[in-house]
Amino acid sequence: MPLFFLIPLLTGLITGYFWNRHNNEVAYIAGIFTAITLILSLMLSSWQIQLGLLIFVLFFSDQLLRKFY
Repeated sequence: MPLFFLIPLLTGLITGYFWNRHNNEVAYIAGIFTAITLILSLMLSSWQIQLGLLIFVLFFSDQLLRKFY
């Protein structure tokens, strides 16, 4: 299984760390970059990881919706 999806994920985590530590305009740009790289890493991941994430979201989204509404 190729691990190319880890590169944007790790980059996003590092920029997310800086976004959490600082409170200026550059931090907001880093937060946007983190969201984009998270989506990119999910698109590049293998179908097994995507399927596992889909099952996780489908299972827990129903429980979260019941909890808040």
